[in-house]
Amino acid sequence: MADIERTMAGRETEFEVMRELLTSNKAELVAIIGRRRIGKTYLVKQVYKDCLSFHFTGIKEADKNTALNELYQKFKVLAPAKLVKRPPQSWMEAFRILKAYLLSIKTKRKKVIFLDEFPWIDSHKSGFLLAFEYFWNDWAVDQNIIVVLCGSSSSWMIKNVLNNKAGLHNRITKYINLAPFTLKKTKELLSNKNIRMPNYEITQLYMALGGVPYYLNEVRGSESAIQNIDRILFSEKSSLKHEFQNLYRALFDNYENYELIVKALSTKRKGLTREEILNATPLSNGGGLTRMLKELEESSFVKSFLPFGKEKKEMLYRLVDEYSVFYFQFHPEKNLAGSFIKLSNSSKYKSWAGFAFESLCIKHILKLKEALGISGVFTKESSYYFKGNKKEAGFQIDLLIDRNDNAINICEMKFYGSEYELPKKEADALRRRREFFREKSKTRKHLINTLITTYGFKHTETSVGIVDKVITMDKLF
Repeated sequence: MADIERTMAGRETEFEVMRELLTSNKAELVAIIGRRRIGKTYLVKQVYKDCLSFHFTGIKEADKNTALNELYQKFKVLAPAKLVKRPPQSWMEAFRILKAYLLSIKTKRKKVIFLDEFPWIDSHKSGFLLAFEYFWNDWAVDQNIIVVLCGSSSSWMIKNVLNNKAGLHNRITKYINLAPFTLKKTKELLSNKNIRMPNYEITQLYMALGGVPYYLNEVRGSESAIQNIDRILFSEKSSLKHEFQNLYRALFDNYENYELIVKALSTKRKGLTREEILNATPLSNGGGLTRMLKELEESSFVKSFLPFGKEKKEMLYRLVDEYSVFYFQFHPEKNLAGSFIKLSNSSKYKSWAGFAFESLCIKHILKLKEALGISGVFTKESSYYFKGNKKEAGFQIDLLIDRNDNAINICEMKFYGSEYELPKKEADALRRRREFFREKSKTRKHLINTLITTYGFKHTETSVGIVDKVITMDKLF
């Protein structure tokens, strides 16, 4: 059990869900999606390592004949010679061989078939998806079997598997969207690698790398967070030096359009409306943009917010993927090792850290609610902005927690290296902002100015009556 806990640190919930399928009384068709480097393949292999009957991985941009020949090589090793005499000429024939091979395995346990990078197997006009649908509906659905479909290409998986309108319609019995780790799970992962770091250092790492296990496995306990980030993202020998060039390409069809969206979103901390995205990019207005935004949100790159008191057409989309935010700010592929260490005291660093910490807080909203003592209260999270006019200056609030217990937390998020001391100018701004918000929103709820910061808050005369609640970084863990 200890070995399982160590190898599956951060994925215990998914591990248990998938293990339970081994004891179900029906065939299971499992779909797993998740961004590149998130650990999909590792999870499946760890969960089913003792009962994996067949495993095949798609080859990116391979044609039908190449894929079928690779499958033939695998069959030659696994299956009895009488079942495989030559490479299959079609996917229908390939699945007939797979069926015969699975029937030749004598076991009372569930047989597990793992088709990794499932979208890559379905090359142009290959007939693969049609053949798989027939394999499942005609035979596998009545067997003591688990079929796991896994793929980094979120757009393909969502369209052709989860939202399939043909042979796989409503066939998925378990869907797992493998999300990045939270701060707590990130700390557990590092701890299991015998890396002990203060929460402040882990927070800095998270703001640059996010909760992506592959990235986090590059962290060294002998280096500071700044040194780690510099080596992992700026070093010429780093496996992540050119990560961005492959990230969206691996996930989405027509990936260039997705990159255009996230690049536009990276320029505005508050986020952009759909109309503003159209104005900032050469993309055309239509259902395609709506679908792309949904897929970006499904893949944890973007988070949508309906600003307080606004209509749906004014929905804001904010880039919350830490690595993408970091990339657009610093472009590590254009800089040399040591660049980030030099930048860590610059205004550019402070601007990035402020934005990244805000996103981190928004992504850990459940922990914030827990710290506020309102886990059991229904809430709506939103933002608020007032554009201003000739008479009044504009202002914005990045996070509002609108509560059913007649209160609203107005959240201010500050990444700081020590206790935060509120300057008089900022104290006055927070006081005015609360009153402006009450006036503009016409709310009668109790407005609670809430400061979320790293090491806490240093109370001074200027802050009296301004900050009502303080949440420290540790609460996010």
